[in-house]
Amino acid sequence: MPRISYLDFSAEDPERAVNFYNKVFGWRINKWAGPMEYWEIKTGEPNELGIDGGLSKRDRIGQWITPFINVSSADQYTSKIEAGGGRIIQPKTAIPGIGYTLLFKDTESNTIGLFEENKDAK
Repeated sequence: MPRISYLDFSAEDPERAVNFYNKVFGWRINKWAGPMEYWEIKTGEPNELGIDGGLSKRDRIGQWITPFINVSSADQYTSKIEAGGGRIIQPKTAIPGIGYTLLFKDTESNTIGLFEENKDAK
């Protein structure tokens, strides 16, 4: 069964948000060395209960926190989402060397992401 595995935060001022979450919760937040401006958030140790996440600059109105669900195949779940009454709002997109993501709206207009791990993604 696919599980929520990641929370993606957005911020008007990412550096300000990084400082806030570090100061308030002690989260370890590091700028990602990948092809986009992004910060990886570690909220605890791997053996502790919790979910890690990431942070990016807010680039659209209504973009707040997006939960990501790990799936084995984004393509397979695209058809399930549409058949269930949801709609894809950002098609499958490669994160080179990491995997694929897509965003959808559920039947209640919640924005949710899917993540398919694939080190061969280009």
